[in-house]
This record gives sequence, C-alpha cells and structure tokens, in this order.
Amino acid sequence: MKKLSVLLTILLVIGGILPLTAQDMLPYPSEMTECEVDLTGETINIFHFGDLSGPYAFITQPIVSAVTDAVNYWNSHGGVCGAEVAQVYEDTGGSREAAQSAYDRFTSTYGDDLDLLLLYSSDDGELLREQLAEDEIVSYIAAGSIESLYGEDGQTPGWLYASNPLYINQFGFFCQFVAGSPEIFPDPVIAFVTWPGAFGLAGTEPAAREYCGGLGVEVLAEPQIFLPTDTDILTQVQNAIDGGANILYTNSLATGPALLAGTLVDLGMEDDIKLAGVNWVMDTSVGILGQRVLKPNGLPSTDGMFGSMPFLWWTELTHPAVQFVTQQFQLNERGPAEQNIAYLVSWGVVDSILETTVRAVNAVGSLDAVSGAAIRETAEAMDYAVLGGLYQHSFEEGMRDGKMNRVAVLKYANNTMSGPATGPEDAMLIDDGAGGQLFVPIVVPLTGFLEVPQLRG
Repeated sequence: MKKLSVLLTILLVIGGILPLTAQDMLPYPSEMTECEVDLTGETINIFHFGDLSGPYAFITQPIVSAVTDAVNYWNSHGGVCGAEVAQVYEDTGGSREAAQSAYDRFTSTYGDDLDLLLLYSSDDGELLREQLAEDEIVSYIAAGSIESLYGEDGQTPGWLYASNPLYINQFGFFCQFVAGSPEIFPDPVIAFVTWPGAFGLAGTEPAAREYCGGLGVEVLAEPQIFLPTDTDILTQVQNAIDGGANILYTNSLATGPALLAGTLVDLGMEDDIKLAGVNWVMDTSVGILGQRVLKPNGLPSTDGMFGSMPFLWWTELTHPAVQFVTQQFQLNERGPAEQNIAYLVSWGVVDSILETTVRAVNAVGSLDAVSGAAIRETAEAMDYAVLGGLYQHSFEEGMRDGKMNRVAVLKYANNTMSGPATGPEDAMLIDDGAGGQLFVPIVVPLTGFLEVPQLRG
C-alpha cells in the first residue's frame, strides 16, 4: 500500500492545482534510437481504427486523446527525425462490417504507406488476421486472442503483436496467485461469469482448467454468459454460486465488472464471494461505475476486486514514464474518466510505433523504402522498454503477446492517503462535476512483474 501516498499528487494534477512552469517540464522518458536519416518534410502517420462509440467506447475513447496528445507533443518538439507526426483514424462503432470497411478504405487510400496499424480489439484482430498477413501489414494491439495472434491452431504466429499477455495466460497467472494465497482464497472454486466471444470466453478452455486444477484451484467447466447490454445477471451469478464457486472471474470491462459486483451486493454475498478478472477490470471506468451500488459498509461494490496489471499504473509516480504521461494528461486538460488504461497504454503504443519506424528507416535508408516486411523484421528484433519501462516490447521466438504480469486489487483511497478507505467516513471524496461526490479508485499491485504460464498449447 506504500504507493498510495502518491495519490494526492495525481488528484492535484488532474485538478490543475499544481501549476506547471517551463522549468517543470519533464523530458521524454525513453531513449529512442538515434535517427540516421533526415526525414524533414515527410510525415509519419499513425493509423488506427476501432469501436469509439459502441460497447467499448467508455474504454477506447481515451485512445484518440492519448494519440492526439502524443502527436502534438512530438510536433511541438520538432517531429521525429524531422518528420511531422500525424494520425489517421475512424470509429467503427463495434461493427465487424464497419471494421472491414475501414480496413478496405485505409488499404486502398494509403496503399504502400500503410505498413503499421493500431487495432483496439481481439475481434477486429480475428477479422483481419489473414488480410494483414496477405497485405503484409503489421498490427500493434494492447490485447489479442489466441486466434488473432496465433491462428486457429494456436501455433501460427501472425502479423499482430499484443503488448498484454494472452487472457488465458493472465487467468493461469491468477490461479498461481490464488494457489499461493490460501489465507485469501481458502478452498478456491472459480466460475467464469463473463461476456461471450473471443474476449469474454478466453481462459475457459480445457487447458486452463487443467492447469489451475493442477495447482489445487478448481474451475467450473460451464461459464455463465451475459451480454454487454444486460442489466440483470442475477440468474448467472446465482448459477455460479449454486455450482460451488466462491470466486467469480470475468472477461468483461466497464459496465460488466460493475454489474457483477453490484449483483453480489444485491444478493448479500459481497463478503463471501471474491471477484476477479482480466486486466480491464482494473480500469478507472470500473472504479467509477462500481459506485452505482454501494456495499453495506458504504464503499463501492467493486472495492476489493482482483485483476491483472501487466504495465505500470498511474499511482506509480516514482517512474519517469508515469510522471511524464501524468504531466501530459494535465497539460492537455484531460478529465478524470480519461485517466484509464487506454490513455496510459496508448502513449506507450505511439512510442513503440515511432521506435519501430525509426529503426526500420535506419535499416532501409528512407521512409519510402519502409515496407511491412521491414516493419515486421524490426518489431521482432526489438527488445525495447516502452516509454522507458511502462511495459516491454519483446517478441522473440515467435511470441505475439506479452510475457510479464502482476496481480493487483482495486481499492478506494482514504482521506489521509495512508491506506484504503474502510468506509465513507474515512474515504477521500471528490466533486464529480454534477453536484455529487466520487470515491477515488486506486489500483494496488500485490505482486511484482513475473512471467505468465504459457497455456495456448
């Protein structure tokens, strides 16, 4: 809990209470490869598209904010190797048809200039996997499914590279934590209460149950499914509990984990059943949406939820990467809801895209000569600390997903910043801008960075 003491700094920064002067400006946190080619007069485009107005909008909208802020930062500092940095993006609204249409427009409009593409979702990755390979376009993505990254056989590395570990590997990592923490999880039985699709059902594979079972952690075979549009999942939660589960695990985001937590409160089971999930359950959106339902102790329903944290977090302000992004967040007057995973990680993705481009240009001699094949060769040769250590870009030996992870817990700050709140009477509350007050969600890492098990087969 020692990192909690930096929370006040974050709140002051968000509120603009700590004014920044010229001498306070922080240097860029990573040492990018030195440019060997002058690109003055040229443009490096950052291409991306995905759901910005559909079910994932609460999570994904800060991607555009972060990319915009990063583009403006670089252009105000002379560009990259002298080149202007720009972005080209579209909103697909969560529709596969719209994603395919956006891809077709991008490839027809930009042709050979489109060598590197940022995608938002596993579903888009699965849709475009074979097309990316055929067109020789590399895609960076925060998190991908087994099929999108490794094909239907789980063994064929493609042209997509995910910074986060596979969700099945994150689940196996959580089982390790459960098995090693009997004081928190006595006689553990896990049930998935989750969304459908590649994202929602990741980790429900037999290989994951077998691995966790070998650690002494039982996983129920039948997942309980609910839709992102559902508002009542009492039946699914009760089915999981009736099946013997004392831990509910979810691959959902934003409204999903909050609905799950609120349902446990409605059942009066919030003290008996633990909640956990993939890295997205640690997002700021969950901490905010979880306040729609309060526990009997007055804290939000999502207080105490466990999840993965495969990158640094906003509260880790001793790290230059977090200091820098936090400062940029303030300078660009971003709102509290944008202080989430997507904003933070997207700064890292831009850094990784630019580093890849610089290395590729150095290798082939000009920006025009850069091809998708050159980008792919560069991406696989890089062992790069993104933003100086926000996460690691390393994809040797056919890897297409990240290897390192942590387990963390979602809590809410107390008003002295000495630990988590025990109730509303000692909680830090801030104005929500609409006449109400918000608890302040925080994410507290419980383990260091460790390698995840490899469970895709």
